[in-house]
This record gives sequence, C-alpha cells and structure tokens, in this order.
Amino acid sequence: MTNSTTARPSARSSVLSRAAAFALALGLSACGGGGDAAPTPAPAPAGALSQAAALGEKIFSDQSLSASGKQSCATCHNPANAHAPSDKLAAQLGGPNGDVQGFRTSPSLRYLDLNPAFFFAKDGTPTGGLDRDGRARSLAEQAERPFLAAHEMANANKDEVLARLRRAAYAEQFRQVFGAAILDNADQAFARLTFALQQFQKEDPAFHPYDSKYDLFLAGKTKLDDAEMRGLALFNNPGKGNCAACHASARGADGAPPLFTDFSFDNLGVPRNKRLAATLDPAYFDLGLCGPDRGDLAARADLCGAFKVPTLRNVATRTAFFHNGAFSDLTEVLRFYVRRDTNPEEWYPLGADGAVDKFNDLPPQYRANVNVVEGPYNRRPGMAPALTESEIGDVVKFLGTLTDGYLAP
Repeated sequence: MTNSTTARPSARSSVLSRAAAFALALGLSACGGGGDAAPTPAPAPAGALSQAAALGEKIFSDQSLSASGKQSCATCHNPANAHAPSDKLAAQLGGPNGDVQGFRTSPSLRYLDLNPAFFFAKDGTPTGGLDRDGRARSLAEQAERPFLAAHEMANANKDEVLARLRRAAYAEQFRQVFGAAILDNADQAFARLTFALQQFQKEDPAFHPYDSKYDLFLAGKTKLDDAEMRGLALFNNPGKGNCAACHASARGADGAPPLFTDFSFDNLGVPRNKRLAATLDPAYFDLGLCGPDRGDLAARADLCGAFKVPTLRNVATRTAFFHNGAFSDLTEVLRFYVRRDTNPEEWYPLGADGAVDKFNDLPPQYRANVNVVEGPYNRRPGMAPALTESEIGDVVKFLGTLTDGYLAP
C-alpha cells in the first residue's frame, strides 16, 4: 500500500495549511457571482448545521434532482456504509433509466474536509485535489459533475437542474437562505446548490467522526488485540507492508489524528477489470492524472496511470477497490500488493506470446510508470512476498480498526 516512486510531499502540517488557506478563500468567494449577490447565510449556533449545510443535507438525499428520479448523492455515498456504495458493483449505475454504468468506483466521501486543492510539491510530486484524478479543487466542485454526467444523475445542463430544484420541497428555504431571486439564474443557483453540499460535508460530524477503534487506541481509551497490534507493526514496517509510507498511521505534529493518506498519487498497475463495460473497447484506458476525465495534464506522459491515494479509514467497509473496482475483497487486495511482482500470473492474463501480460490495464508505452521501486513492489518472480498469508490476515485485522463507530466494551 505504498505510493508514488517520486519523493513524498511536504509535511502534513504544510499540506493542511494549504487546505486551510484554500478553505478560507472558498468560504469568502463561494457566495459571490455576477448579478444580485445572494446574502451570506447567518452563522449557525454552536454544534448545529449552518443554514447552507442544513439545505445541503436535504439536497444530498434528494432523488428528484436526477433525470431518473431515483438517484441522489446518497445513492452512491450511503451514510450507513461510511458514505460509500453498499453493493459490489465495480462502478455504479445511473442515467435517465438507471442502467448506465459509470467508469470508476465511487469513493467514500468521509475525511475529505482537509483535502487540499491539487498542487505540485516543490519536488514535483502531484498532491491533493478531489476525485480519483485530483481534478476537483473543492468539495463544491466535486459535487458538480454527478448532476450533469450522463452516467450519473444525467441532467442535460444546469437549467434542467434548476427546473428540478424549483419543484423541490425545500425551494422556498433555498430562496430564504440564498436570496429571493436565486432560482432565476441557473449558474448562480447551481453554485449555491454545490456550495450547500460542500458545507454539509464540512459541518456534519458524520463525515469525519474520528471514532474508530484506532482513534480510541491513540487516545488511550482502548487496546488493540494481539493480531491488530501485529498488523499495525507490519503496516508501519518499511520492509514488510510499508503502508505507512503514504498512509501515515501516527498523529500529526499538532496532535491531529491521522488521515491515512498523504494526498499523493500512485501507479499500481491494477489489472484490467472486465466487469466495467468501458473495457469491452480494447482501445479504452483510464489513465488517471493524464485523462480522459482530466485534460490539463494530458501531455504529462510520466503521470499516465497514476491515481489518488485514498484514505484507508473505513477501508474494511468497502466492497470495490481501486479506481476500476478490480477487487472486491480486502484480503485479496493485500495479496495483490505483495504478490503482484512475485507471482504476476495470479493477477494478469497471458499475452499472445504466452507470457504474462503484466499491467494490462495500461497501454504498453505507460507501463514503465508503474511503481516497482518501493516495497512491497520491489520483488521479482522467485522471491518471497513481503507478507505471508498469516501476516496479511494481521494487517486486515488492523485495517478493521479504522472503521468508524466503534463502541468500546
């Protein structure tokens, strides 16, 4: 579970300071725009959601904002499953009739509030951003695409979203919060809509509760059992799992609980997933940072195939892993990490020449980008994997301690 072959980003405090600065800038600008500016919503009482966030909570679960009338944010980001899908689909279904498959797995929306906007660190490491390719600069921007994507909520344009919003049960509340004329302008209304969703995700503690068993362990309120402790040691050990290289497990210098991501990107050479309809076209490849969804880095061939390193919080609740959903079992994910290079025949098909077609979900010219330097990816056929089956089981046990909502005995 390691990351990019380039140097690591700057210290977490530096990253979070960037995030704080961006959040401040967004907060100052999100209610701006041309024409008659909407009023700034009044601050909420301590512990309560702001007016904008309370609206965002309603919008998050409103299926009427979709072309099918059956899909909302909560459909793919189920609050009961750590704000991630509850099924084992490699990519969720959407569209006007709910039968159009997407191209990537839907990530959990938890613990994104401190994620910085995309930037290149001083050493050139791509860092931050939202979505699997880092293209969204904020939670508000991340919320835009699902409303308009043909394979998601499938509105043809912002005007269509506005028409549905005008019919929503909370339309008058929307006017009260953002201005009497807000529903007369599609661009402004859409901006407030996504801003409200952003504020809901920032303010509702359910999106970042920090109440896993591991959080209680760090606070000295509970103990990990023997298997979990062994798993933690293997997770941190550079010569074994080496997971902490990009999924830091220790508190930050400021005492903040770990986010289990360094916000960077990695190219893991994940196998092609035939359960994705898009892959039936042999010319289709999802190259992450350099496209097809993201276009500004298309010329950076060295970044092709790199995807965002997600938080590992709540990873044990996931049923589809990696950007293409190639795996549906956490233990199998760990096996892939440590046996990808020692036993590639277990993960990749044979090519026409009878050799293993390793890294087959990348065009040949980009396969050299795959991380083969850092452990546990620095093995060769015939070498022992970095983790034994028993050790894999211990790491999986530890990862289970990162699930939110733990109740100590």
